[in-house]
This record gives sequence, structure tokens and C-alpha cells, in this order.
Amino acid sequence: MASIEDEWQEDPVTVQMPPPQYSRPQYNNRSRGTRGRYHQNGFNRTRESNSSDQYSSNASGYQSQNSRPQNYNKQRGTRGRYQERSNWRQSEENSNEASGSGQAGPERDTKTKAFTMINEHGVEVIDWDKLNASHDQAQKERWDKLPPIVKNFYEEDPEVSKMSPKQVAEWRRENFDIQVKRTFADRPDLNPIPNPVLTFEHAFKNYPEILDEIYKQGFKKPSPIQSQAWPILLRGDDLIGIAQTGTGKTLAFLLPALIHIEGQVVPREEREGPTVLVLAPTRELAIQIHKEVSKYQYKNVKSVCVYGGGDRKEQIKVVSKGVDIVIATPGRLNDLVLARHLNIINFSYIVLDEADRMLDMGFEPQIRKSLFDVRPDRQTVMTSATWPPGVRRLAESYMKDPIQVTVGSLDLAAVHTVTQKIMFVEENDKEHILMSFIANMGPDDKVIVFCGKKATASHISTELCVKGINCQSLHGDRDQSDREAALEDMVDGTVNILIATDVASRGIDIQDLTHVINFDFPRHIEDYVHRVGRTGRAGKMGTSITFVARSDWAHAKELIKILAEANQEVPDELEMMAKRFEAMKLRREGDDRGRGRGHRGSRGNRGSYGHSDSYVRRY
Repeated sequence: MASIEDEWQEDPVTVQMPPPQYSRPQYNNRSRGTRGRYHQNGFNRTRESNSSDQYSSNASGYQSQNSRPQNYNKQRGTRGRYQERSNWRQSEENSNEASGSGQAGPERDTKTKAFTMINEHGVEVIDWDKLNASHDQAQKERWDKLPPIVKNFYEEDPEVSKMSPKQVAEWRRENFDIQVKRTFADRPDLNPIPNPVLTFEHAFKNYPEILDEIYKQGFKKPSPIQSQAWPILLRGDDLIGIAQTGTGKTLAFLLPALIHIEGQVVPREEREGPTVLVLAPTRELAIQIHKEVSKYQYKNVKSVCVYGGGDRKEQIKVVSKGVDIVIATPGRLNDLVLARHLNIINFSYIVLDEADRMLDMGFEPQIRKSLFDVRPDRQTVMTSATWPPGVRRLAESYMKDPIQVTVGSLDLAAVHTVTQKIMFVEENDKEHILMSFIANMGPDDKVIVFCGKKATASHISTELCVKGINCQSLHGDRDQSDREAALEDMVDGTVNILIATDVASRGIDIQDLTHVINFDFPRHIEDYVHRVGRTGRAGKMGTSITFVARSDWAHAKELIKILAEANQEVPDELEMMAKRFEAMKLRREGDDRGRGRGHRGSRGNRGSYGHSDSYVRRY
């Protein structure tokens, strides 16, 4: 019997080359390049003289059309993977047809099929209504097992009850023009918005221990946002507090939280987890809130601050011993929850502090993940300095009929207790001017210098140390322990100069801070407002000095609005800078419109009409 090779030589005329089938050879074909690879892939000869007798490339080291080496996907990358999947699907369909099943793939389990239906085309699809209803029922059964939440601890004082609507409106107008409303809807079945309290006794007359702690801190009367927020939160409503820094927002949500913890049905020692969660955007703000909580020793309430960069083992150790309040940054909170070190199912009082800042920093996914497993009947508080669409979306998703308290205008504004000065400088002169200011500082002066880059902050602090000037620096390149030490030195007066980036622009409360220097203008005008707000706090006056270089002209128009709103002097040069920038924008827009299709003129006559202006002027 003749071999395949003999038949090939005896009848060469009947052999032809079919179209390429792109089958792969077993050996590595990389050295042949793309052209060589595809040419080899198409090498598959067939004899017409005998249709049942095909020349198999396996005899010569090739593979048949539908066969692949086991490590093909690793060798060939994405193209190989998709081809392999395609072949697998084809083989599944062929297998099903051979068995007469008529279905592609394995039979679905009965649990999955319970949520499917046959649509009008006879195709089995997911019944989303049934699936969602089942999920809602499972969640309801889950939450119904938990004890109810006690929210209402408010007993309105007779003096507050007697206030007429006119008196309430007048008080709100005189106190930074406070606006109070239902954020999304004001239905008849909802409780009316409560009147503001005018004294601490109006809010906490039934809680003498709270009053004692307040007076220990030396406070005389509530701040405007506290006067309006306390009745709302003590009554159990959700609250959105919009106010600038230094207005007392932390105490506004903290004291009702302490009462909420103690007033629940299940005793604290029998609860499975913490009761209060406070989410903050930065480590510094979380630490600041924790220090504020520590000042109020009410019923031996325990708290912990968890954040990235801190000692994780120590944080886990404290949490495992049992706490009532968790102050956390979103990343570390999710870390502890996923590792099952923290049980969040019993959180019944949630605070999202500086929500706009958290969204700016990209924490929205972490926030949503954190709140996914928290009971839906919780009480939720959200504070923010602004009211952008992202914060509104978050409120719509996680708050129930909230009351919104806005202190001042929703328009961006700096505090009015700060004298804002603008200095026009060349970029190279900034450091010299700063050193001159520091050399002339008084013994009671305390200053934060804000820089736009970590490298700049590090350089300035090094230069000051070389000159023998005691200072600290606070930026992202420093270890967390060093950052905490720097802030502590500034707070207790060990140093009176802090060189920082925008990590210190929010949530940092340094008493008696007299000056803020913006060495570099911030990227966003909101950050300017928050930087300036570090001074002039608690009714005291402060001064901000901002270095403005030519490269900052894009911010001139917005800066003028901030200065004008705060009744500050607007330099003529700043107005000229804003006009020049606007003129430049108009000129650039006109040039872009004038070019139009003319950008393609260099490739021929197409689009040359973009240069027709000069043609019209000449003729």
C-alpha cells in the first residue's frame, strides 16, 4: 500500500491550496514575523481525488483546522483566547445537538430558574421584578430581626414653643441669614420644622451631664447652626448642614449622638457593635473629631479613630474591645469591615462630615460600599461647605426626608472675620518675601503657609530650619506619626509656623492662628476659602496674605467675587488681570472659530475657507 508521500508524488495535479484557515502550528513561529505566521497558518492541503482522504498536517508537524495546543492561549494572547472560546461554544452546540437537548450549556438550577420567565419571543430571560421583590423581602426579614431605633429625645422648651413665625424668621435673618427647609419634599404628614433653641438649657435641660460638659469648655451660647440643628437631630430627623468651617458643625452633630447612644433599648454592653459612625475625608479631620469627642465624657462613652497610615493592629485591638463611636476615613473603614474586624450592622446614627470634600477626593464608591450594609432606618447627618450635584445625589440615596440648614448663602464665601490681603509677586520673589514676613513676626503670631506641592513645602521648611527658625511641615510625603506630631506641635505652641499643603485646609482647628499665607494659589477657588477659614475662628479676627503671580490670572475673576462678598478691598491690578484673562479667552475662541475647517488647508484646497476673512477684506 502506497504511503501518503507516494500518493502525493504520483498525483500532484489534483492538489490545490484552499483559502487560509488560520490554524496554528504547534511550534513557536515568532521568528517568521506576522507575514510568515499567517502564511503557515493557511498551510492545509486537500486531495480532490478522494474526498474522504484528507491530507493531515499533523503528519508533518501541523495541526488540523479546529485543533489547538494546550498552551495556545498563553502563547497567542487575546486573539487566541477569543478563538478558543469560540471553538468551545461551537463544540458545546454540536454536543447539545447530538444529544438532542436543544439547549446550550448546562441546565440552570431551580433557584435561579425561579427568577426567570419566557418573553414574547419565546426566550428565557431574568424576571427582574420578581428578583428585586425577593431581595427586598430578604432585606426586610433581615432588618426586622434587629431591635427598633429610638430617635426622639426632644422636649421643646416653653420659651421656644412661644416663638412666633415672625420672631423665628427675624432670628434666622439676624444669624447669618439661616435658611431652613425640607430638602426634597414637604409633605403634610411630616412634622413641622422646629424652632431654634436660644440657650443650651433649651436643648439639654433633661441632660445635666451634657450641660456640665458644655460649660467646662467655656461656651456661653450656641452657634447659629447648633441652635437650629439640635432640635432637628434630637427629634430624630435626618439633617443636611451646609456651613463654612469654624461654625460649630462638629458639636452640632456630636452632642445628639451621645444622647442617641445612651437612649437605645438594648444596653450598650449587650450590643453586637458600635452605634455611631462618623466618616471624614482626611486623617487630620478624623483625628480632630476624635479629640473633640474625647472632651465630652458622657456616660463613659468610648470612641476610636481608624484611618489609613495609623497602627492597624492597635486600631483593631481597640475596636475588638468594644466601642460606641467609630470615627473613620472611608478606606480604612472598608478595610476593617471586609476583614470582619468591625460589625456595622448596628450603626443607627451616621455622620458624613465634609461630604463635598469626600466626593472631591473620589471616595463616593467607598461611601456607598460602607452604607450598603447599614440598617435603612438609621438617622443620617451630612455636613458640607457647598451643595454640588454630587452631594445632592448622595443625600437622595441615603437620607429620608432630610431637613436642610444653610448658614449664609449657598454661594461660595469666605468668613468675614478675616482680613484678606493680595500681593502681586514674581514667581522667583515668593520665597524672599515669605522669609521677610517670618523674620518680622511677633511673639504671639501663629501662621500656616500653604503650598501647592509637597516638594515646595518640604523645601521651605528645610530652608527655615537651616536659618535656625523653628517650624513644622504637614504634607502627604511625611509618615502619619510625623504628621500627627507636626500638628500637635502647632496646637500646643511648640512651634508657631506650619508649612503645609491642602491636607491642612479643612478640619484643622488651631487656636489663636493669626495668619494664613497662600504661598501658591490653590487649584480651586473652594480651597482658597477653606485655607482662609483656618484663621478668624470662634469670633476672633485673622489675616490672610495671598501671593498672586501672572500664572494665576485664571482665578482672578472668582477671587474678586470672594473679596467683594466679604467686603474686602479689591486691588485694581486684580481687576485688570481678570479683564486681560477674559479678553484672552474671547480672542482664543475667535481664533478657533476663524480657523474652523482651515486646519485642513495644509493638506490641499479642502478646508481653505477657514482663511477667507483676509480674502473678504481685500476684495
